[in-house]
Amino acid sequence: MESLAATKAHGGRPSYPLDDRWSDAVAGFERAQRARGIAEATVRRRVQHVKRFAATCGGLAPWHVEQDDYQLWIQRQVSSSTVAALRDSLRAFYRWAVAAGRIADDPTVEPIRRGTIGKTGPGRALGVPELWRAPLAAWRRYLIGSGAAATTVQARLATMETFARAHASLPPFDVTQDDIHDYMAAHARWARETRRVQRASLRAFFTWAATTGRMDADPTEVMPKVKAGDPVARPATDDEYRAALRATNDPRWKLALRMGCELGMRRSEVAQVHASDLRREGAGWWLTVHGKGGKVRRIPVPDSLAALMHPDDGGYLFPSSEGRHMTPRHVGKQVGRLLPEGVTMHALRHSFATRAYSMNRDVFTLQRLLGHASASTTQRYVQISDERLREMVEAVAL
Repeated sequence: MESLAATKAHGGRPSYPLDDRWSDAVAGFERAQRARGIAEATVRRRVQHVKRFAATCGGLAPWHVEQDDYQLWIQRQVSSSTVAALRDSLRAFYRWAVAAGRIADDPTVEPIRRGTIGKTGPGRALGVPELWRAPLAAWRRYLIGSGAAATTVQARLATMETFARAHASLPPFDVTQDDIHDYMAAHARWARETRRVQRASLRAFFTWAATTGRMDADPTEVMPKVKAGDPVARPATDDEYRAALRATNDPRWKLALRMGCELGMRRSEVAQVHASDLRREGAGWWLTVHGKGGKVRRIPVPDSLAALMHPDDGGYLFPSSEGRHMTPRHVGKQVGRLLPEGVTMHALRHSFATRAYSMNRDVFTLQRLLGHASASTTQRYVQISDERLREMVEAVAL
């Protein structure tokens, strides 16, 4: 479906017709195949199959196809030999599209091997009501196109998919302020941080809808702000950390544990470290960390830990079977299995913050190491011990 704003701007005619989008995409694919020296018969067959898909895939633009769309189309094919050939052609097309930067995620990668790709797109998991599928798909493309981090896209989509299921019969662009307020009021027991996340995602979606002309007004414009919760640090204890190190002989998970506890890194940051991110500068090693929200920071790495961060193939420290990096969820799950019940990988980050702060009470340096936007966020990661409280009281006693 073409954007309403784009259609209005051109007197009712889409600014970039669907047929033209597919023609340009197929032409680029055909040129790339020939440039690679692919046999002419194979090129012709693949082009023919992609055109067949374009003509019968439900009016989707080439870079708007989701995994569900691809799988449903494949299931409709009758002959198993035809299915095999079609899979080959479409996989070749979308592999080229990803490599050429035309699309972020390959919709033809099988679900069991996809990692995080496709798990949070519209129509996944519990399903998304039909009325909401196209709008959420368009919003997802907007988030990706605006440079939002994959984890941000994943979290915001998950929130909006839940909202959509709660309003299955309500067209998304008919949502009113009362609908929003009723939804928030119905979840009075949400923790404060959960409420903040919900508000942020709702605001992001409906502000986009209003800004792009899909809605006349933004129903979230008067949503009340939600204050951040009180600081509650939950660091893993030294004993829990040491026990986790002893619980595995796998060097990958020992390294992940150390990066969490000794460098204060998030699971998403650990998962995507590449050998090229580690460089020796001056007297020591520095790691470029790809942080939350697409932010990048540099942190120093002790020699003993840097020595373990040089994979033989010079690639990712935690590679997946697809040649990419493992998903943050998988890394967090594997590390969490080594820790006691109720202690997560994020608790190791709290441990780092607490130990680092206790050294010299330098909250601003710690803020930079953790990659926080504000010192108030850093405060939430530091646990002040009972001994420290007593020490301070005793020091000022008359």
